[in-house]
Amino acid sequence: MTTHQNLLGGPEPTHLPENEKAYALLADESATPAQVAADYPTFSLAWAMLADDAYQADRVVESYAYARTGYHRGLDALRRAGWKGHGPVPWSHRGNRGFLRCLAALGRAAGTIGESDEAERCWTFLKDSSEEAYTALKQ
Repeated sequence: MTTHQNLLGGPEPTHLPENEKAYALLADESATPAQVAADYPTFSLAWAMLADDAYQADRVVESYAYARTGYHRGLDALRRAGWKGHGPVPWSHRGNRGFLRCLAALGRAAGTIGESDEAERCWTFLKDSSEEAYTALKQ
């Protein structure tokens, strides 16, 4: 992995830890996202998958709740990783993708239920954290 020097003096990118056991359970489909979320409640990717599934099934309030849970679990993990409330959270790092997907899912669901201020905050936060994630996830 190439490390780029931050020439602007801002915070370094935050890289969340990866949970190989949880990834393996989802990859080989030996556990559902709900089972993984129950067994590894800090693993935001499982919450993001639950949020996406609920949204696709037109269960928007449920999607909102799953996304909010994964988002808050991700914020806790970011803080533990040294994040100070701003700075890059790269989409290119696999460990960050669950949090970033939850943030996008929260923005999407908030917009759908008419929480336009929250939706805008989520999309702005996503774009500020990772332009790449914003481009990949904004629909």
